[in-house]
Amino acid sequence: MGKKVLMTGATGMIGGLVLQHCLQSCEVEKVVSLLRRSSGTVHDKLEEVIVSDFLQLDDYASYLDDIEIVYYCQGVYTGAVDRKVFRKITVDYPEALAKLLISKNPEIRFCLLSGAGADRTEKSRMMFAEDKGAIENRLSQMGFRSFHAFRPGYIYPVSPRHEPNFSYRLWRWIYPLIKLMGNNASVKSTELALAMFQVGLNGSNQEVLENKDIIRVL
Repeated sequence: MGKKVLMTGATGMIGGLVLQHCLQSCEVEKVVSLLRRSSGTVHDKLEEVIVSDFLQLDDYASYLDDIEIVYYCQGVYTGAVDRKVFRKITVDYPEALAKLLISKNPEIRFCLLSGAGADRTEKSRMMFAEDKGAIENRLSQMGFRSFHAFRPGYIYPVSPRHEPNFSYRLWRWIYPLIKLMGNNASVKSTELALAMFQVGLNGSNQEVLENKDIIRVL
């Protein structure tokens, strides 16, 4: 029997690619996808659950039975929202989901899309680093079968997209130069998604996978 997978962030760049791997894999029997709006994807394996408030998940608890793998790809770009909302989306949302999941089944492999520079001392002056470090700490201590934090550097979008801000447009333009900086500087969107998918299925002896470790998985 195939595995039952839970996803968040399926409408995003990486989440959408991870979802496609899940739907195409004979090792995955069902995917439950928590979203604010439908992804538009229709598949026999896929059950989309529209969630109005990710801090109030009790009404959706029945969908979370027998989950074996979690791909948590939900997030928000720095600068897109204020400090309080960024913290809520980055830390409070995944923590609330994890608490509900662990109460149902600790034998879950939880894969979190984090980011380079995540600071587990939680003392960074950078909002992104502090909050990513905070949620890594909380999920690591939750007691899952295994927890894996993926910390990519610059993620190069293989498929063209509308970049969210000027910085991302600039980084895409100078990507050939970023590549010259080595395996800890950047990763293609397709590479990151495949690495997350494979670790979710097969596990890893590393809890934290930096950019170079993500590439090494492939």
